[in-house]
Amino acid sequence: MSKIRSICVYCGSSPGLNPLYKQSGKLLGHSIAEHGLELVYGGGTKGIMGAVADGVMSAGGKVTGIIPKFLMNKEATEHALGQLNELIVTDDMHQRKHLMFQRSDAFVTLPGGIGTVEEIVEMMTWAQLGHHEKPMVFANINGFWDPMITLIDHMKAEGFIHTSHLVKPLIVDRAEDIVPAILEAAATRPSEGDEAVIERM
Repeated sequence: MSKIRSICVYCGSSPGLNPLYKQSGKLLGHSIAEHGLELVYGGGTKGIMGAVADGVMSAGGKVTGIIPKFLMNKEATEHALGQLNELIVTDDMHQRKHLMFQRSDAFVTLPGGIGTVEEIVEMMTWAQLGHHEKPMVFANINGFWDPMITLIDHMKAEGFIHTSHLVKPLIVDRAEDIVPAILEAAATRPSEGDEAVIERM
């Protein structure tokens, strides 16, 4: 696999009910910066999104935000956007997601809602179709993604995932372990054969 230079983080633009979610976002941001990597994310400055970006910037790292015009007022504040290293404003969600994919060498999904699920599932779909081999991580903070993991296992058991060796998201429980898991995954080439859909870390 190619060298990891940037990590895309999908997450909620709201904080959620558990303070651990935002704390984990900031921790992940710190870790990204400390490993000399760039954050690529949805450009929001509130909620978990804002915490991740703040974590990177407070540790001296580089942040690229990609946000569609219609979400500018809803998910971001103008003052905070001005602190990003690079801000790309897109016409729509499709363009945003495509750019986030192009700019990123790995994908992490922290807790979030329907939009967050849709983003990581699309990356898993593209992996299943053979479009990329970039590491994908479910940041399973406080067991947040357990229902999703169960669903993926269920789909495989019922015969709907036939190329599971291509769809192997890592499950990482602690924010500080995410970047090391990505770097380790990128250093080892995927092995042949029909392996488990989910590789636990």
